[in-house]
Amino acid sequence: MDTPMDIPAARRALATEAVHAGRDDLARQGLHAAPIDLSTTYPSYDSRGEAARIDAFAATGAEPDGPPVYARLGNPTVARFETALARLEGTEAAVAFASGMAALSAVLLVRASLGLRHVVAVRPLYGCSDHLLTAGLLGSEVTWTDPAGVADALRPDTGLVMVESPANPTLAETDLRALAHACGSVPLLVDNTFATPVLQRPLEQGARLVLHSATKYLGGHGDVMAGVVACDEEFAGRLRQVRFATGGVLHPLAGYLLLRGLSTLPVRVRAASENAAELARRLAADPRVAAVHYPRIGGAMVAFETHGDPHEVIGGVRLITPAVSLGSVDTLIQHPASISHRIVDADDRRGAGVSDRLLRMSVGLEDVDDLWADLDGALGQGPAEHAAAGAGHRTGPGV
Repeated sequence: MDTPMDIPAARRALATEAVHAGRDDLARQGLHAAPIDLSTTYPSYDSRGEAARIDAFAATGAEPDGPPVYARLGNPTVARFETALARLEGTEAAVAFASGMAALSAVLLVRASLGLRHVVAVRPLYGCSDHLLTAGLLGSEVTWTDPAGVADALRPDTGLVMVESPANPTLAETDLRALAHACGSVPLLVDNTFATPVLQRPLEQGARLVLHSATKYLGGHGDVMAGVVACDEEFAGRLRQVRFATGGVLHPLAGYLLLRGLSTLPVRVRAASENAAELARRLAADPRVAAVHYPRIGGAMVAFETHGDPHEVIGGVRLITPAVSLGSVDTLIQHPASISHRIVDADDRRGAGVSDRLLRMSVGLEDVDDLWADLDGALGQGPAEHAAAGAGHRTGPGV
């Protein structure tokens, strides 16, 4: 019988990859848990050979052969996480960074270095991603459009098309295959943070770059900050060069925690998704709720709009944590117009469907009845006249 190490990666199920990718060599080393390499530098008695390896990295960005050189070029513990994430997303490589925003910044810098500063983007995106593009902080220029307008928005200097699906915070979904076709030769970057490779693998639908805020579901416990881009090896080489030059490296302890987080990713996402689907169903039947947004592919995120004051819901929860971020084992709720998307111009925000009454909830692994009891109390009584109005404003499957 094949052991997990003997089964080719292409034949492994996702759950198997999540547990074993990045760890395949441990048993041969007499290890069970992945080691944490905290070294910032590494000894080398062959300075000529060291120079040749550094020259090779400068030329292509390929990971140096042999022992590590310096932590800004790469780290063995972080490399394990990168290998595992690439396997889960079905890409040739992955490059990890200190945060999701550092990862996106590196992608923009790679394209800008080729004179391709124009970006076509679909709203809504995560608020800070929106701000980075709109403000042109890295010298980029953005054209905002809907998916149907992407082909017409392309220019000779377009270096990237960016979309988030399901989108933050409305959970709007995009036909990625159709969008990739509209991009032509321009790379499509998909922010896959909400879906994770458990629910969708954008490369299979034509995307060339997959972005994650690994702070969220990949880590999964609210105790690590990181970003990662999954892509082909050629683009990965350029990303490593930017990472080396800018210093946006991931700490080895974070790499270890992320590798550990991946092992339970399928179990966590599926369990949290069951809770989220049930909460979406109950919210949709509640006259105090004006609209519910839940993606067709499922997932652990739910967005809903209240008839009453959304700030009172935030102030009324006791079990659910009112906090930014998402993807942890515990349930979080926040008001995007005040927090995650506050930095986006109000008219642009509302135009993308981020209303002032929208709440975004990242559903965790608690008992669903306990979560509902907390939401029920936080929603309060609600005006009776809203009951009839609420019945006709439901969105999403099964709600």
